[in-house]
Amino acid sequence: MIVKHTLKPIYNKDSRILILGTMPSVKSREENFYYANTQNRFWKIFEILFNVEFKSNLDKERFLLNNNIALFDVIKECVIKGSNDSSIKNIKVNNIKEIISASNIKYIFLTGKKAYNLYKKYFNLEVNYYYLPSPSSANAIYKIKDLVKEYKIIKEILNRK
Repeated sequence: MIVKHTLKPIYNKDSRILILGTMPSVKSREENFYYANTQNRFWKIFEILFNVEFKSNLDKERFLLNNNIALFDVIKECVIKGSNDSSIKNIKVNNIKEIISASNIKYIFLTGKKAYNLYKKYFNLEVNYYYLPSPSSANAIYKIKDLVKEYKIIKEILNRK
């Protein structure tokens, strides 16, 4: 079925890092917020890395903005079965350039192979970009400690002046 991206990008003029996934999951679209599936480890990674606790979506959004992190997805519209990235086809991409030009983004991180490969295929922006393993529970080969280790680069870059 054709699915349209309905979540607004989270960023401001001070954002220095942009994290991109593929397309919000069914649960994220229902909840109208990124990585809403409790089985997804995205927010847990940041709780561990930054020693914070998120009690609400507003907490999560404030955390991102206060830490100069932007969040969005590569895909604007596609055909997808449920939340399965491997089923994605007929892709239209989001306007990532708009976010880059309205912020201070110097690094882009792509969560998962599909997001990474789509970014390489559809975008040619003069911004450093990096692959990060998917925080999805479907990526069971990565335990939470392994994901935290991989995502630590985000904190390291943010700590650079």
